Amino acid sequence: MARNSSDDLDFGTAPITRQKLSDQVYDRMWEMIVSGELAPGDAIPSERILMEKFGVGRPAVREALQALANKGVITISQGERSRVNELSATIALDQVDEIAKLLLSAEPSNLEHLKQIRKILEAGTVRFAAENSTDEDVRKLREIIENQRGQEKNSKGFIEADIDFHVTIARMTKNPLLQSVTQAMLTWLFEYYTPLLHWSGREKTTLLEHEKLVDHLAAHDADSAANLMRDHLSRSDPLYTTGAA
Repeated sequence: MARNSSDDLDFGTAPITRQKLSDQVYDRMWEMIVSGELAPGDAIPSERILMEKFGVGRPAVREALQALANKGVITISQGERSRVNELSATIALDQVDEIAKLLLSAEPSNLEHLKQIRKILEAGTVRFAAENSTDEDVRKLREIIENQRGQEKNSKGFIEADIDFHVTIARMTKNPLLQSVTQAMLTWLFEYYTPLLHWSGREKTTLLEHEKLVDHLAAHDADSAANLMRDHLSRSDPLYTTGAA
């Protein structure tokens, strides 16, 4: 069968559009940051200089700078020069925060998937923490437990202390990516915390298991710490629910 002539080729229906001036400024600024021409902490050139450099008007420059600020790449301060931020995993995760929350609320089964990811991540994390724990790490964790004990009648305070405990364990690995991912994951998860009236003594059980976890970390017992972490998270699973039938 003969091929169609070149006139019959399907190029799609969407017309080719010109890139906005602000998008072009954004791309150029992005390249300067990626290349290191503008390093973390550096002041961004003034709007006037950028206008001259790129041959565009003030609106295009301002729109591009705002887009960079929205992504956490730069900080715009009133009355001061904008500056390039020190990029981190936290900044990257902040960009997906709203989408992650929407994903969880739109599909209830994703909450179960998140709880599964948490078990895998934290069981591995606590192993590294056990191998690298110091006396100061152990002291800090015991201090957090005492703070949490004082929040037994305050649900919000108890949960905030719980997040602090688990994020501190992640921090002990000396892996900033692991710490940031743990922080984000727990922040998303704890929005679905639903205390169960029939679950008597859940706070005391949590505190007891936290104390045992710290004992394992102090003894550098990675196996026992990982096993207890899995049991600990499985026990608390029912406390996180979308309320869907």
